[in-house]
Amino acid sequence: MKDHDGRLIQSIARAVAMLEVIAREGGSAHLRDIAARTGLGKTTAHNILKTLDALGYVQRRVGDTRYHLGGRILNLARIVGDDEALRSRLRPALETIAQKTGETVYLAVPSGDEAYYLDVVESDRSLRTSCPVGVRERLEGSAIGLVFLAFMPGLAKNVLAARADALSPDIRQEIARVESTGFALDLENYEPGLNCVAVPWREKGEVRAALGLSGPSVRLPREKLVGIAWMMIREAEKVK
Repeated sequence: MKDHDGRLIQSIARAVAMLEVIAREGGSAHLRDIAARTGLGKTTAHNILKTLDALGYVQRRVGDTRYHLGGRILNLARIVGDDEALRSRLRPALETIAQKTGETVYLAVPSGDEAYYLDVVESDRSLRTSCPVGVRERLEGSAIGLVFLAFMPGLAKNVLAARADALSPDIRQEIARVESTGFALDLENYEPGLNCVAVPWREKGEVRAALGLSGPSVRLPREKLVGIAWMMIREAEKVK
């Protein structure tokens, strides 16, 4: 990227070069290798990586000293073309969950600071919920949104940058609860009479999408939703 005089903006050029090094190394690389291949000092490289980490473009995992491409950069890759591939890969899991529960099941992906719904298997019960494909909604408050906020580093900061008062103390508590349990519940918060559960789907350790299920609260009390959540996690883990 160049400024008004046509000169490269050095910090941006360096950050892009570092992301390209990590990508060429298969999605992860050590600091010393990133610094060596970009020609930067380790301190300079470390400082840039810290910024990229805070923004969600890279991340470090517990017990691993390498830097990995983060959820936000993978989200950019999704935007440019693999929605249909994700839909095809995860459709069998949606159908299995719908068959086991008789409820509406859907697939969503992160899109900027929103959730975008890619696919749905509608319940055939007379009392049911619906989820139109192609709908976008804010992340805060919904079970799907809580999954993305809990497991995609930097995403909460993006939401706060767009909507400063978006994440109330109650929502922050819910995010922490999702991080702890591995799934999100929405008990009539998003809509009266409607209960929902959502679980993450990971590829190479990164959350790429979320599977959700919703239905009338009278049919889906909390205890039942927790059991469904663990079943959904198992089905999501089968998708390769």
